[in-house]
Amino acid sequence: MAIDESIAFRPVRIAVLTVSDTRTLADDSSGDRLVERLTGAGHELAERAIVKDDPESIVARLHAWIDDPEVDVILTTGGTGVTGRDVTPEALARVWDKEIPGFGELFRWLSYQTIGTSTIQSRATGGVARGTYIFALPGSTGAVTDAWDGILATQLDIRHKPCNFVELMPRLMER
Repeated sequence: MAIDESIAFRPVRIAVLTVSDTRTLADDSSGDRLVERLTGAGHELAERAIVKDDPESIVARLHAWIDDPEVDVILTTGGTGVTGRDVTPEALARVWDKEIPGFGELFRWLSYQTIGTSTIQSRATGGVARGTYIFALPGSTGAVTDAWDGILATQLDIRHKPCNFVELMPRLMER
């Protein structure tokens, strides 16, 4: 795994969605962490929003961003646990064309290094919907840091070799 410095960095337009019944922009530390990480890496914050833990609200926001040509990637934070109000993975399953099972598997493996067996409570997941990548992350700052630093920072960098998500973007709509 390496960054090929001979390839020009290509910024990706990323929307950040916080799923929470209680958070606001004033206290959304996980959303703040994602924005800090993605802009610090040279990517563009396309949009940011907070929606309640309600499947219809999540799906509506996802569809709007999936259909927006200015959004390449959607990162959600929150709603990936196992309680009754945690419905983000189910909402994503309603919109995506393909799941990326390895994302959740790799996230839990990385998270295990930090929080041990508690990672089993996370249903972090990823997929592709109409040419837009979507990744659902847990709502803690530690979890979004693990996901960004351990997976997304390299997979959303076209210079990462041997392969990355960005180089596949032009082919996501192939049939």
